[in-house]
Amino acid sequence: MTLRYQHFITPEGSMEFPKVVRGEGVYIWDSTGRRLLDGSSGAISVNVGHAHPRVLEAMRDQMSRIVYAHSMRWDNDPNERLAARLERMSDWGYGAAFFVSGGSEANEAAIKFARQVAVARGQSSRYKIISRIPSYHGATTALLGITGDPDYAAAYKPMFVDMPKVDAPLTYRRPNGESEQDVVDRCVRQLEETILREGPETVLAFMIEPVGGVSTGALVSPDSYSTRIRQICDRHGVMLIYDEIMSGAGRTGKFLAGHHWPDCRPDIVTLAKGVSGSYAPLGVVLASTDMVQDVRRAGGFKHGHTYSANPVSCAASDMVLRVVEEDGLMERATRLGALIRSRLEALKQKTGVIGDIRGLGLHMAVEIVADRVTKEPFPGHIKAGERIGMICREHGLLLFSRRTAGGSFGEWLMLCPPLTIKEAEIEEMLESFEAGIRAFENEVAQEPVLRATA
Repeated sequence: MTLRYQHFITPEGSMEFPKVVRGEGVYIWDSTGRRLLDGSSGAISVNVGHAHPRVLEAMRDQMSRIVYAHSMRWDNDPNERLAARLERMSDWGYGAAFFVSGGSEANEAAIKFARQVAVARGQSSRYKIISRIPSYHGATTALLGITGDPDYAAAYKPMFVDMPKVDAPLTYRRPNGESEQDVVDRCVRQLEETILREGPETVLAFMIEPVGGVSTGALVSPDSYSTRIRQICDRHGVMLIYDEIMSGAGRTGKFLAGHHWPDCRPDIVTLAKGVSGSYAPLGVVLASTDMVQDVRRAGGFKHGHTYSANPVSCAASDMVLRVVEEDGLMERATRLGALIRSRLEALKQKTGVIGDIRGLGLHMAVEIVADRVTKEPFPGHIKAGERIGMICREHGLLLFSRRTAGGSFGEWLMLCPPLTIKEAEIEEMLESFEAGIRAFENEVAQEPVLRATA
């Protein structure tokens, strides 16, 4: 029986998924007994590592009490503890949390909640969500219209409403002659022009990742960008939604990546992935109490899922966040992220294929190029990021690679290990990564077409 639709090309060339059998700390073991360092925290989500004893104990304890209670009929202790912890750690006055089962569900709930807030406030003409290109916000049909990756959404185009897009501030791949400030000026001007062109009365929200995920390779916008988009949204009554599915829960060195720009408070924040450390499916929508009260007065939030606020998921998440706080993992992410960056910068000087290193904390990406001067990516058939990932796997390292929109915006590998990683394990990770980069360079040097640019 075929269990999966996606394909995976192993180093041996077959199209079968490897079989995982065990995980502990930053390592995963496969069915052959081979140990691999999880350099991308799974899908940038295993924030406190595999098989953390405190998280497993919290889950076992909750499972011995009750594993399921429908959230429309019951509250539960883990739900309440987690909501209180999130309100305190987010530190931006979000008095309400809505719990779902993952990132796509969280973003879907966020845009539906924003719409119901607008309707409750007498602004029923507002329904458009502006997003950036490139971007990724989820796999539901509604979110495909918001995600800024035309290749990813192409097959489903007749099935969704395509929402307005503006340029992401890609400061590495900027047009010739543009400074970083020029990029910011162009992008914020484009946002306001788009709001005015669409009609401010029709625009509901602007949704962004404050620090990019796999769609932009850990893009960090210049500081002035956040302040200016907040001002534009305020000027036109547009909500600002931060998609922190990947960047939140401490990965960048602060609980929310948005906390790096404290003068730009979003109206709604979504979290998933690292918020539960991937110990159980969980996504979160954070919003202010007054928004929730407006929706309640208008009849309540017309949305829900069977597994909303699942007690076991909430218990797992509450303990994951306790570990993040009590073990100082956010501070650790800042310190170890700086160490990784310095080592990658040194590697960049010794190789020809690393074009850019970006990110914050332990949320980092390395962009791969065929030519550092022109920033030209490798041709699509080379599959540079994927190939480097495969070679790194042979050297005991698991990484996540992405080539957004068929390579129109470049390609990169995410280096996002668990926040619990030790310095000796970082050395191991970087040695394997360097071996992968050098082996790839040797391979492309044998390609006549690429010899001049690699």
